[in-house]
Amino acid sequence: MAHTARSRRTTAALAALSLGILAALTACNGDAENDAAAPGTHASPSATRADKGTNTPSSAGPSDSGSGTGKSSGSPSTPPSSKPGSDDGQDGGVGMCETADLSYNVTVASRPVNHALLTASNKGSDPCLLSANELVITIPGLDGAAEHMGPDGKDWILEPGQNAYAGIMFSRADTAGGKSADKMEVALTASESPTTVPINDGPVTVNDGQVTSFFGTAEDALTY
Repeated sequence: MAHTARSRRTTAALAALSLGILAALTACNGDAENDAAAPGTHASPSATRADKGTNTPSSAGPSDSGSGTGKSSGSPSTPPSSKPGSDDGQDGGVGMCETADLSYNVTVASRPVNHALLTASNKGSDPCLLSANELVITIPGLDGAAEHMGPDGKDWILEPGQNAYAGIMFSRADTAGGKSADKMEVALTASESPTTVPINDGPVTVNDGQVTSFFGTAEDALTY
């Protein structure tokens, strides 16, 4: 009986020892598993900063990111400038008016006396640059062209169908005699061949010819 009791105590002690060893091993394994799991469950500070960095704006300027927006906010492109006139007497691509480009009408004016009104019209389909101060008026049978009178006018673009006006004085009141004329010659410049224009309500007596520059209204042309 005594042997049996000792055997049971020995067995119980061994069993307790085994349980202790098992518990110790289990605790060690648990610590080892926690240590192994630590890198995966707790992010390092550097990793946390990296993760946050993916959501923060880049340090580059606006032109580095979203370049389309940056370009659209800039100033608009300068449109191309018009082509300059060539050296053949053009201005801004519009050619000079030539004598043959216009139609002419000369009518004796009621006032002032001894004056006629020249009306020049652009009969073409394109505008042209009218030289205001180079008009040449000649009375056939008289020496030389009419002299200039009044202020200088300004060149301007004469649109199709638009008129320009010049006043012509064909006789001085204090000058006796003269030549009877029912027509005159008109040229826009001295270098061009003139065109012959009848004098409406003529003939007139011409003893001294003078002509103004071209103006935009008949009233201005007959002021001088």
